[in-house]
Amino acid sequence: MCKSMSRSSLVVAVGLTGLMLAAVAGPVHAEGAGAAGEARDFINDAKLFYRVVACGGSEEPPASVDRPLLDKHCAEMQKRYTHFTDTYITPARAFFAPLRPATVPTTIVYPFGGGDLGGALVTYPDAREITTISLEHAGDPTRLGTLDKKHLATALSAYRDAIEGLLSLNDSTTDNMRKLEKGGIPGQLSFHITGMTALGFEPVSLKFFKLQDDGAIHYYTAAEVEELAPKTAKKIKEGWVDTDFSQAFTNMELTFRKVGDPHAPLVIHRHIAANLATKAFKGSPLEKYLLARGKVAAMTKAASYLLWSDNFTAIRDYLLGNMQWMASDATGVAPSAAKKAGFVQTTYGSFTGPFLEDANKSVGEEMVKMWSSQPHRKLPFRYGYPDANKAVHLMITAPAEAKK
Repeated sequence: MCKSMSRSSLVVAVGLTGLMLAAVAGPVHAEGAGAAGEARDFINDAKLFYRVVACGGSEEPPASVDRPLLDKHCAEMQKRYTHFTDTYITPARAFFAPLRPATVPTTIVYPFGGGDLGGALVTYPDAREITTISLEHAGDPTRLGTLDKKHLATALSAYRDAIEGLLSLNDSTTDNMRKLEKGGIPGQLSFHITGMTALGFEPVSLKFFKLQDDGAIHYYTAAEVEELAPKTAKKIKEGWVDTDFSQAFTNMELTFRKVGDPHAPLVIHRHIAANLATKAFKGSPLEKYLLARGKVAAMTKAASYLLWSDNFTAIRDYLLGNMQWMASDATGVAPSAAKKAGFVQTTYGSFTGPFLEDANKSVGEEMVKMWSSQPHRKLPFRYGYPDANKAVHLMITAPAEAKK
């Protein structure tokens, strides 16, 4: 997501031990290194992020982690989780529950969704597979355990500053995402684990992968991670920022389930770093990967109005051709394009113009006209950008026959 923010409540019930890794992808070695040819599982690193960064679970932290520093950090995080729950999770869950069709797909695609796994889980609580896509890389999970007290304090402070928007305004700003493309606590990995934690989940597996030419997933083995270590991941598009970590940590797959329930269904979240502009997306492995997902539910918010732009027609066409239901702020699909594809849109809150001045003016006028033509429906929480007058708003895009 490109310029907004988010927050949640911390659910803690059991420790980090007893997570059943074998349920995800067969046997995994204790250290997660894996046998030759087997995907390298960074579950121990994920557990450390869960406990130390996201303040999940009740396990004693490693002896190398300064306990007073951690307690102070987690006290601050608890305040933010409480606010996130009160202002977003609780009202949003109640809002979406009667609107979301019982037949909505459990496979979710969230373009421009950097850092916002929590938002996806609030909108689609029954999701089983979630794909978020943004320009930001996932990040190196191995550095957190090497930080001394001084560097850990600095990294946690930077993380809290960056995640403040996510846990207060329900979206992440572009600037905050860019700041954490380097360092010991990378943005995408930490934000997504925080969102998972806020909704009461615990990690089961963390793997990294690349998409092959046909869109199939290739998980990196321990040997491949080691081979890629000297190669630094570079910025996805001009004007963005380079990372300071390996190419291996570009795309991540985080598997999780409800805290304390070994029989709870697994949820797979993949974050893919990619440029969604048509020139880069059309015919790409990412497009093929998304098409292989079949029918999906979708969402987007705080997406810099990129779906309004002629430079992003391919991802817009993908959504209109494959989604069965979509929640968004006004940065979603333009009314004229949605209607042409057989969708109807229902508005909530108020919209008098786009939040950003450089948004497509003609689509902005379409949106204003659509909101003014429908009865005002209350929206009790912020979902993405406010409008030009700081009013909250949201729209549901659904097939016309379903609306009838």
